[in-house]
Amino acid sequence: MSDRVLPNSLVTLHYSMALPSGQIVISTFDATPATLQLGQGEMSAPLEACLIGMQAGQRQSFTLEPGQAFGWPVQARIERLSRRLLPADAQLTEGALIELMAPDKTKLAARVVELDAESVLLDFNHPLAGKAVVFDVQVVGIC
Repeated sequence: MSDRVLPNSLVTLHYSMALPSGQIVISTFDATPATLQLGQGEMSAPLEACLIGMQAGQRQSFTLEPGQAFGWPVQARIERLSRRLLPADAQLTEGALIELMAPDKTKLAARVVELDAESVLLDFNHPLAGKAVVFDVQVVGIC
């Protein structure tokens, strides 16, 4: 057990991600903290790098430049699909986030960009791709 976060630590933490405007996108500060195994792809590498060296109880805020936290949007991750390929109960409104099952049974999240009677344009990029992010984190425990 270490008193500081290492690249392979099991870390329990509270965190929030916000846009520079202050709009919080996600937060665990009023909920159960998250437990993550670093180095296993559970969190993006740039966010993990922010944690390295932190101590239990420490709270810090990091500002990541556009594209740094979740990369840049990739045009190939925007696809038009026939409505027939989507679940009948999918909430299809512009801007909605939907979850789909890939052929290999992995879950994929996508944002509805536009839709018509026949098809839906879906964006599979991370919703924060290409955006600056304020990452506020408090380390609760380290194993």
